[in-house]
Amino acid sequence: MQSDLAFFSLIELADPSLRGEYNRWHQLDHRPENLALPGVAWGDRWQADDAHKALARGDSAFAGTDFVAMYWFRPPADEAVAEWDALGETSFQWGRGPLIPGVRRSMLAFFRPVKGYAAPRALVAPDVLPYRPHRGVHVTVTRFAEPHSSEAHDAHRYEDREVIPKILGVDGVAGAWTFSFSHAQTHRTLPFSPTTDDGPGSIRIRLVYLEDDPLAVAPQLVEAAGEPRSAAETLLTVPLKTIIPWQDW
Repeated sequence: MQSDLAFFSLIELADPSLRGEYNRWHQLDHRPENLALPGVAWGDRWQADDAHKALARGDSAFAGTDFVAMYWFRPPADEAVAEWDALGETSFQWGRGPLIPGVRRSMLAFFRPVKGYAAPRALVAPDVLPYRPHRGVHVTVTRFAEPHSSEAHDAHRYEDREVIPKILGVDGVAGAWTFSFSHAQTHRTLPFSPTTDDGPGSIRIRLVYLEDDPLAVAPQLVEAAGEPRSAAETLLTVPLKTIIPWQDW
């Protein structure tokens, strides 16, 4: 995956009855339009049903997360994001989103990919993981009050050298990627308000790709990861499943 920028959105629906309508829009309209852009390398989206949300831990602001979506951008990232923004405005003029009633966006932000890891059983390189079929992911979002402190540095070292090797040894794990917060999304024309005023490096995302049922693997991942270092505040840790078109709406 040749990308130096990724985008994450964390979504909560105000009305659970909108799930099917929102899924159809995102899977059959919004995501395909984005994937067709030359600057978008790949994009994925996962959902948390009630059973998944029952395993969620973290800040109450993120506890109701129904969907997590992400996109990888090809370099040069500025050009890729500009055409992505332009599609957002064009979609609005078509009357096809992305401003949709009943959708709460608790996070809309760009992140820098830090490092990818592939489990030996996956056989592929980490760059290939996003394209490889998977049954779901396990997402962990943490915040560092002092993102460039020695404590944060130690937490990153611990994750890279101790936590992730344990995670890769869990049955059903294909690999993982880590991401560091760059900046909140602001749109050139659409009224998206920044969802955070955090500075670069203050938020960290660990995305674990799963080839087994996320509900079955999640407890083992939590055990393997252990308690976060004291410098990190857990905003969200949750298993999510890959959305199967027509079956999941």
